Amino acid sequence: MNATNAVNTALGIGVLVLGAIGAKALGAVLPWPDPLLLAVVIGLLLGNVVGIPGRIEPGIQTHGLWLSAGIVLMGASVSLGALLDGGPIVLALVVGTVVLTVIVLEATARSVFEIREELGSLLAAGTGICGVSAIAAVAGSIDADEETIAYAAGTVLLFDAVTLALYPALGSALAVPEQVFGIWAGLSMFSTGPVVAAGFAYAEIAGQWATITKLGRNALIGLVVLVYAAYYARRGTDANAGAAALWAEFPTFVLGFLVLAVAATAGLLSAEQVQFLETTYDWLFLLAFVGLGTELRRSVFVRGGKAPVVVVLLTWAVVASVTLAVTWTLFG
Repeated sequence: MNATNAVNTALGIGVLVLGAIGAKALGAVLPWPDPLLLAVVIGLLLGNVVGIPGRIEPGIQTHGLWLSAGIVLMGASVSLGALLDGGPIVLALVVGTVVLTVIVLEATARSVFEIREELGSLLAAGTGICGVSAIAAVAGSIDADEETIAYAAGTVLLFDAVTLALYPALGSALAVPEQVFGIWAGLSMFSTGPVVAAGFAYAEIAGQWATITKLGRNALIGLVVLVYAAYYARRGTDANAGAAALWAEFPTFVLGFLVLAVAATAGLLSAEQVQFLETTYDWLFLLAFVGLGTELRRSVFVRGGKAPVVVVLLTWAVVASVTLAVTWTLFG
């Protein structure tokens, strides 16, 4: 990276920092919403109203790095004891939800709306696993074209924006218990960033459970890529998902999260260290969500068209209703 690129990247990161400071300051004086949601709104305004110069985009794009780092550090504040208490049940819910989502969306896309197979598969991956990152992973394994990827990504990003605001409001209106809300959000929302933001906007416990549950879904990305690669290879579509490619797409920050969670549970971290890490990941999340907000641009949403939106809406309605009912019954 030359000096000019380094400066531009630093400027982009500086924009994220200023947005995070602004969100924190507003959150201190406003009773609602949570600073994380304010960070997304600030990013949304920057991306759609103010405009972001192309030369500083590389710095803005580091928001994914800050989110991953924040999730890793959050492991220090998560009790594995609590996770183990509900672990097998949550794991079963995660697997069941992914299977339900993929089946419902694929069936609806192909049988009802006659959407092209590749687009339906990308929508199923993005809806069932982890949003745009899952779309990118599966697209690489089935050799999807750029237009198809753009349609799928635009649709998922639209739902990320809507559900980020909708879930905390629904949770409050229905008086959903904090743990139930977190698991529900982790099971039925799409991308990691909005899941974490919605969870912590609702309550601290909800944020932790939302993140834990969502990480479980994210960890299934390798398996889903393999299944799709094998399916399209059998149908004569070029597939290129080798072990190295799968590892490259695997959310490796999950491992860091687990290492810190184990260390904290074993008592290897002092209370002061845990407090420092909690403060740090709070700020990292603010940086990440400012960047996330800049991605939610109207031009991206328009690309998705109507049919993909309707398919995802129907699938989300089914999955969100079922997972809320089941989760509330088990943990309420």
